Amino acid sequence: MAETRGEPRRLPTLGERLSDISSRFSDQGSLGILYVDAGCLAPIEQEYGDRAHTRAQNALSALVLELIEDRLSNGDMVVFGETGRDEIMILLFRSAQEAEFYISELPALARLLSEGLATRGGRVGYPYLRSVPALPVGNGTALRNPTIGAETQIRTALQEAQGDASLNSRIEARRRRKKLFELVLQGRVRSVYEPIVDVHTHTVFGYEALARGPEGSELHSPAALFASACEEDLLFQLDCLCRRSGLDGARDLPGGARLFLNVRPTTIHDPAFQAEQLTCTLEATGLSPRDLVLEISEQESIQNFSIFREVRDYYGKLGFQIAVDDVGAGYASLEAVIELSPEFIKVDRAFVAGIDEDPARQELLRALQSVSEQIGARIIGEGLDTLEELETLGRLGIPFGQGWLFGKPTPLRSDV
Repeated sequence: MAETRGEPRRLPTLGERLSDISSRFSDQGSLGILYVDAGCLAPIEQEYGDRAHTRAQNALSALVLELIEDRLSNGDMVVFGETGRDEIMILLFRSAQEAEFYISELPALARLLSEGLATRGGRVGYPYLRSVPALPVGNGTALRNPTIGAETQIRTALQEAQGDASLNSRIEARRRRKKLFELVLQGRVRSVYEPIVDVHTHTVFGYEALARGPEGSELHSPAALFASACEEDLLFQLDCLCRRSGLDGARDLPGGARLFLNVRPTTIHDPAFQAEQLTCTLEATGLSPRDLVLEISEQESIQNFSIFREVRDYYGKLGFQIAVDDVGAGYASLEAVIELSPEFIKVDRAFVAGIDEDPARQELLRALQSVSEQIGARIIGEGLDTLEELETLGRLGIPFGQGWLFGKPTPLRSDV
């Protein structure tokens, strides 16, 4: 059995252990295979190089061993797959007389491994992958036929396990799509609101509407919601739902406070968010265009400034103001600010975190403050966690701050 203690090490490959596997298979008369498809790790090598890719592979192998090591017997083997393929195989040798193992225990092991990877697999791709990697698991079996080469039978069992993993992946994708489709169809998205506070008076200036999926579900966080929607081609529908939820939940917006609402390029194509219908919606919620600030993500806007200028111009004429969000998270921050001429610039938390102890961050924020003054925009520092950070923003002349320092996002209405 492969080592399971100490620092993760690179596993042997199937080819390196094939002779031992064939011999063991012939002696036992049967073989079970657990297969992990790690194809999601392949992009790491293209973007970050072989060393990063190897590190991710080793992290995956260590996790696999941790999940199943107490179920392995002497003689079982854990190996990497073929050259050029990201896959891990666990070869389990039990006597052909141990029918219960192959009928019940092997599928149960596959489920255990799949659930463990789904729960803890996110760390495998860190920090190279932005989302939790998909790591499908399958299983296959073989009974030794002495009239056929052992290696041929091992190959057939492996193909069975690969096919099982592929099938399980498609079933899981179908389950996710069905779950997201039902969520969108039933409107099971709610909004919570994070306060945006005047740095000097500590009074609330506005609230940002943040979408949440069903509590306790895999789609609770906005990141998971939108990643799934992107994967399932339901991004436009989810985005429309989140905007409606943000407006509906803001019926009790305190007088004088602004509502910051996230928008995407396709917002302009939403019939419910066009002039006449939008006016009716706002009247029903007790809001007017001057109460709303539409947030445009810098990272999305830099992909096509002309589209976002169209959004800005259309809604600007209706009386809405514009904020550029995530400024500082990408490489074209100033370009996005200059191109879109927003009323508000929301500085990414990477600029704000620890700013009270970091002169470099302070200088960067001074420079951005100077640009904002030139174009008539006001800065909102995101991700505030401490009073020291808030006080530093005040000394730098930054007018607004946002973050958990002022409390976690909550509904504005008690019945939400």
